[in-house]
Amino acid sequence: MSSPPSSDLIIRAAKVSEREMLEALQWRASLANEEHQADLLAHPDAIDLPVEHITEGCTLVAERAGDILGFSVILPRDDGEAELDGLFVEPHAWRSLIGTRLVAESSRVAALSGATFLWVVCGQTAAAFYAKCGFEQAGQSKTRFGHAVSMRKRVTPRA
Repeated sequence: MSSPPSSDLIIRAAKVSEREMLEALQWRASLANEEHQADLLAHPDAIDLPVEHITEGCTLVAERAGDILGFSVILPRDDGEAELDGLFVEPHAWRSLIGTRLVAESSRVAALSGATFLWVVCGQTAAAFYAKCGFEQAGQSKTRFGHAVSMRKRVTPRA
């Protein structure tokens, strides 16, 4: 059975009423990736979607036929750039272009906010995905779970 085309995917702003559902999705996606599984189980407080990230319009949801399949969080940085603070896709929907579409829409939102670059801090496992989405490695970052890759992507608003 083939998955529906990505054109059936709707990307929209998240609703506060979806917060718990999105955190549960984040848990499923995070635990399906073994890279930080033990750290997350030891520190469950790491999975948190602050309500402000929704009310301030920072959270995008990918939905198909009423089912939420993923979400992203784009936050402003102190330097005027934007940070892709979170990108999570239901594990059963991995490799179906949902993450790619969320990165594209997050890039557009970042550009419209005046950012020149969209930054992301990720583990080694996710770095290959982000490179395919146009990000380039820009150094290392220290996170609560150790060292991670810092990447950035130039963004421009659509004409």
